[in-house]
Amino acid sequence: MPRLLAFLLCLTLAGTAHASYITQKLNKPVPGGVAVIDLGPGAQAPNARFEGKPVLVVKEQDKWLAIVGVPLTQKPGPATLSLGTRTLGFTVGSKQYPEQHITLKNKRQVNPNPADLKRIDAELAEQVSAYRSFSPGLPSNLILDKPVNGPMSSRFGVRRFFNGEERNPHAGLDFAVPAGTPIKTPANGKVILVGNYFFNGNTVFVDHGQGFISMFCHMSKIDVKPGQTLSRGAVVGRVGSTGRATGPHMHWNVSLNDARVDPAIFIGAFQP
Repeated sequence: MPRLLAFLLCLTLAGTAHASYITQKLNKPVPGGVAVIDLGPGAQAPNARFEGKPVLVVKEQDKWLAIVGVPLTQKPGPATLSLGTRTLGFTVGSKQYPEQHITLKNKRQVNPNPADLKRIDAELAEQVSAYRSFSPGLPSNLILDKPVNGPMSSRFGVRRFFNGEERNPHAGLDFAVPAGTPIKTPANGKVILVGNYFFNGNTVFVDHGQGFISMFCHMSKIDVKPGQTLSRGAVVGRVGSTGRATGPHMHWNVSLNDARVDPAIFIGAFQP
């Protein structure tokens, strides 16, 4: 029995050693997670697409890796990455997300009136367009810095109920920090959208490259302008409680191939 256990341990360690650094850090193939797919060696980056949308591809050592955002709506089971004339299959696991019940005094933030809905639709179109941006440059880093230093107060994917009515799941990660706290970009990027929105309040979108995008909202102040190029650690704005918020906090979305994914994956704080 001791020899068998030693043999199995060697196999486990060998498998871990062969997994790439990026795979070990980011591969969380669940709804709302990230699938890291080995595309093999090659002189040029393969053109990868998932559900018809372009995917971030990076090179690590001698092979290419697809960094695929898995939407929260993705059903567990087989999934397919398209590579032009060929496909690669991968498996999406399952994950259960908890519930969160929130009471709002402003009833319009639960059931907007017709004028609000018209505004919301126009704002949504702007933000969806930003999420679908796909610039050619590679991200400066995939392991991200936390935009603020503070405890996480609401995790990604939580099923949210406002005044007892279910709404969209929480698409980002919240940090409990005081109003006015500087929010810093976790990687190099370009500001592609700035606005004040019905639900999100003061909002900034930063494109890190190839569909890898950060969104920060509910800010008290915006310190950047559209088109501005940012270095890692640059201040994009200040923490606030604008839009649909019950108090000051920093809300951070991360998107890959137009899929909102758990930012905790990129800062080493993912919970299975």
